Amino acid sequence: MRLFSYRASDSKESVGALIQGSDNEFIDLCSTDTQLPNSLQLIIQDEQLMRRADAALKNPKAVRGNIKSIAFKTPIDRPGKIVCMGLNYADHAKEGGNARPEYPSFFMRGPSSLTPHLGPIIKPRVSDKLDYEAELAFVVGKKARHLTLDNALDCVAGYSIFNDGSIRDYQRKTTQWTIGKNFDQTGAFGPWLVTPDELPAGCNGLNIQSRLNGQVMQNANTKDFLWGIAETIVLISECMTLEPGDVVITGTPAGVGYARTPPVFMKAGDICEIEIESIGILRNTIADE
Repeated sequence: MRLFSYRASDSKESVGALIQGSDNEFIDLCSTDTQLPNSLQLIIQDEQLMRRADAALKNPKAVRGNIKSIAFKTPIDRPGKIVCMGLNYADHAKEGGNARPEYPSFFMRGPSSLTPHLGPIIKPRVSDKLDYEAELAFVVGKKARHLTLDNALDCVAGYSIFNDGSIRDYQRKTTQWTIGKNFDQTGAFGPWLVTPDELPAGCNGLNIQSRLNGQVMQNANTKDFLWGIAETIVLISECMTLEPGDVVITGTPAGVGYARTPPVFMKAGDICEIEIESIGILRNTIADE
């Protein structure tokens, strides 16, 4: 299933599921089955609710809609944790002047830094160094601690797309990256959550690309991860409990704007697209604060 959170024109909030084979039509799951909550975070952590969602999607009398008439929300409204990885592609580590790391660079984002598919990415008034980063995201569906490579993927509810918009000058004000990664509405997330049954295990071997105003800036493949999804979960869960609705962002490949000659940063009016094979396209326009 391809599940997403949205707001209708009458301000009603609901959860939709894209109809297979269609780019625009979806099933309004909550109107089709009134027992379903209008929170994707609640649905993904309950196997019974996931079965109800699947049944609603297949219901011949299901309530249909068109994505052109709705406003996307981020798939998970208020994640308890947004755990981000840095330097998970060797080529990106190299372009930043770093040797191949022995351990991932982890940092955290806060929910106020998120923006949805087709929502604006905000260039803050204090900087003109807003950079793009194409990343694969996954959402946790089950409480998880001390997982192994054999069972790590069992906790994944689905995969999505993330643009880890980074304010580069603020990122480098300290040895910690957090401040440059948490400006309001800089992290684009969406458009939907794709359940693991529709994708290769651990999303291995998927092309990932960023485009700025139609020009390809990053072009890579998830097979080039230094730490795959299962290994990432093992590393995080040996430290902290992963909980339903937590989001993990898995790092970006080479081609980011700050490493180019001359550097390329996003500005108001630009359109940035992140595409991941078999998942979709996350599209955002840049706007000034």
